[in-house]
Amino acid sequence: MQQEIPTDEDYLDMDLLRFTTAGSVDDGKSTLIGRLLYDSKNTFDDQMDAVEATSKKRGDEHVNLALLTDGLRAEREQGITIDVAYRYFATPKRKFIIADTPGHIQYTRNMVTGASTANLAIILVDARTGVIEQTCRHAFIADLLRIRHVILAVNKMDLVDYSEERFKEIVEEFKGFASRLDNIVDMVAIPLSALHGDNVVEKSTKMDWYEGPTMLYHLETVYIGSDHNLVDARFPVQWVIRPHSDEHHDFRGYAGRVAGGVFRPGDEVLVQPSGFTTRIKSIESFDGPQESAFAPLSCAFTLEDEIDISRGDMITKPNNPPKKGQEIDAMVCWFSETNQLQANGKYYLRHTSKEVKVIVKEVRYKVNINTLHKIEDEKTLGLNEIGRIHLRASAPLLYDTYRRNRATGSFILIDSQTNETVAAGMIL
Repeated sequence: MQQEIPTDEDYLDMDLLRFTTAGSVDDGKSTLIGRLLYDSKNTFDDQMDAVEATSKKRGDEHVNLALLTDGLRAEREQGITIDVAYRYFATPKRKFIIADTPGHIQYTRNMVTGASTANLAIILVDARTGVIEQTCRHAFIADLLRIRHVILAVNKMDLVDYSEERFKEIVEEFKGFASRLDNIVDMVAIPLSALHGDNVVEKSTKMDWYEGPTMLYHLETVYIGSDHNLVDARFPVQWVIRPHSDEHHDFRGYAGRVAGGVFRPGDEVLVQPSGFTTRIKSIESFDGPQESAFAPLSCAFTLEDEIDISRGDMITKPNNPPKKGQEIDAMVCWFSETNQLQANGKYYLRHTSKEVKVIVKEVRYKVNINTLHKIEDEKTLGLNEIGRIHLRASAPLLYDTYRRNRATGSFILIDSQTNETVAAGMIL
């Protein structure tokens, strides 16, 4: 079936869905993405020729669609995904960015990085093995990163004779674990075979007992409009624009990306941390003046009053300011291979457009991400481990909880000696 191709203008105006794939090794993530790209006509002929030639050379029985996504030589040789690979494709209804993340436990940090901006997570399960420890780990990370939409993709249904009973068993088992999580509000289970294309883009004729959507149809239609916080107005300032040109002699704009809420010209706003109030004179963007601005628009505000504003300040609404403080409780995933996180460690913390020095006052507990148990007697975090910590910052931060706003509730920690990013954090 030939899809109509969106024009450039349509493409720019189309809704964007970012999704991540997660699953155990050999669950078929790369094959699934390859199938999605191939069946939705998002591959070039020369790409397919190369994949077919490589498949023959390796002696594969079928055309190995996983080769469309596994880009690193080591990934192809071992048949595993090692690093996060981003893939872009579009259908007439929506455009997509896929973060293909690794399933191995030693690449947890890669999954956290890839999933941090996703609206939806596809969690793959092998129909033969069902829900295993890694499935629970991926669901926990999706929940921790506040991914509200999940597709439970029960793959390799062809290897269990397309059994409805087996599918239902796996769904019930996964729901039992997911009921202990907080943020997953929308879960759809789809039985499929990525190898043969069942229920990926086209409806399967071999599973007439399944009455739900195909994977592509659900990706095209899942509603994500309410995922952005449109209540709490947040605009972290990244840059002060002063052109110093004859044409824009007196222009002073404050550029950044809207992190929450809705701003309009004429709105009264509060500038933090100074506490001064003023009104928005205009909202300027690459496409010209705007009548409103909401997440995730990048734009510049001009204000009616001259106020001293610099990078790291935040423009908000007076009736609903963010929290302000130097003591921060957070969940962190530790990225560093060389150092461990421990009490009294000193780092730089980068939050929105602000950077401050912090000290770790306490490591409260480590999470066993397979069982969700808290390990309170271990006071360090090593590579890929997740735990709760308490930080003290050298200057007040303007923040929301991560659950309320992903943009103003997240941060990274940077090693002051090596400049290495050592952790990603979510404020509680």
